[in-house]
Amino acid sequence: MPSPLTGRQPSSLDWRPLLPFIALMVLVALNLRPALSSMAPMLVRIQQDIGLSATAIGALTTLPVLCLGLFAPLAPWLTRRLGAERTLSVALLLLAVALLLRANAHPLPLYLGTLLVGAGIGIAGTLLPALVKRELSQGADVLTGVYTMALCLGGALGAGLSVPLANLLGDWRASLGSWSLLAFIAVIAWRWRMPHPWPTERASLSNAPKLRLTHTALAWQVTGYMGSQSALAYIAFGWLPVLLQRRGMAEAEAGWLLAASVMAQLITALGAPWLARLGRDQRPIILLLLLSTAAGIVVLLQAPLDWRWHGALLLGLGQGGSFSMALTLIVLRSANSRLAGQLSGMAQGIGYTLASIGPLLVGILLEYSAGMNLLTGVLLAFVVSAAACAMLAGRRRQLDLDAQGRLVTTRR
Repeated sequence: MPSPLTGRQPSSLDWRPLLPFIALMVLVALNLRPALSSMAPMLVRIQQDIGLSATAIGALTTLPVLCLGLFAPLAPWLTRRLGAERTLSVALLLLAVALLLRANAHPLPLYLGTLLVGAGIGIAGTLLPALVKRELSQGADVLTGVYTMALCLGGALGAGLSVPLANLLGDWRASLGSWSLLAFIAVIAWRWRMPHPWPTERASLSNAPKLRLTHTALAWQVTGYMGSQSALAYIAFGWLPVLLQRRGMAEAEAGWLLAASVMAQLITALGAPWLARLGRDQRPIILLLLLSTAAGIVVLLQAPLDWRWHGALLLGLGQGGSFSMALTLIVLRSANSRLAGQLSGMAQGIGYTLASIGPLLVGILLEYSAGMNLLTGVLLAFVVSAAACAMLAGRRRQLDLDAQGRLVTTRR
């Protein structure tokens, strides 16, 4: 499919015509994590202000992750009817409005806004891998690294600035609501600079054979890896500051530690796809990243607090690259943008739904005063699950269509 931005079939690695798209993609990606990471450092403050139980707070951290999964499959459906660009505009506008609604001390709008935040991010996040594959098929893995780096930067800003903003503005609600400004800027920029053509292939796609990715082992392997590593990521976003506060840290320092961990993700978010290009087997780099994640968990939750910054660095390096590789696998395991969109919808839809179990489980365990040893074991179990899926998803395989348009798995 030709790019509506450049009007050409993107077959070469000429980056210059794509610079406007890359800039817009970075701006969009910056909005997809602050909504999740900005609440975590203030969970204790919110809990005390509203009087919620630990389980209710756990639901507040689980709800957006669950909605990421539930609403991700809507992205391909909306794209066929509105086009990818219009669908992304709608998702960003929904996110901006939801952030304003969530900035409320009453439980109903707080939870409703949180639900809609997950819906907007779920749709937008599912669209971007397919757009990347369409705009630059040969360099899609590297461009995915740039996109993931922007995601990590947004997450770091949300984690690090939420408490200072709350102190500056005098209220945690104003801090949460302030992130809607960045989302509105992204909506305006995307709508202004990115062409919004109506879909032209709807009729031909309706007559094409349906792609049943759920019948292929490779799609499930990618989905399992996405879900397992995402569970770890959203446990960190939702609960790491709380866990650190239970170990004796102050609220602001715990938030900055999460921010430092997310900032460290920038390095491997961009670097991991570059390293993955050196070979067709992505398993070694993924296992190394998961080992770093496991080491960071153990240091932060078990080692003396003097080592906390080393643990944050190890956790960030592992998680940034792990998530970047999850998105890269969607691109590398798809032969074209249509398959990338379908696989993205499945991997993120089912994967995030499964990942939502992680934050909820931690909330339940904290409700019953679980110790750090049990919590550490739960997090390491997710690392083992991600490694098992990566050993299969990282092999030289690709989803493609045969001459009759049927879905097949081939060696790359």
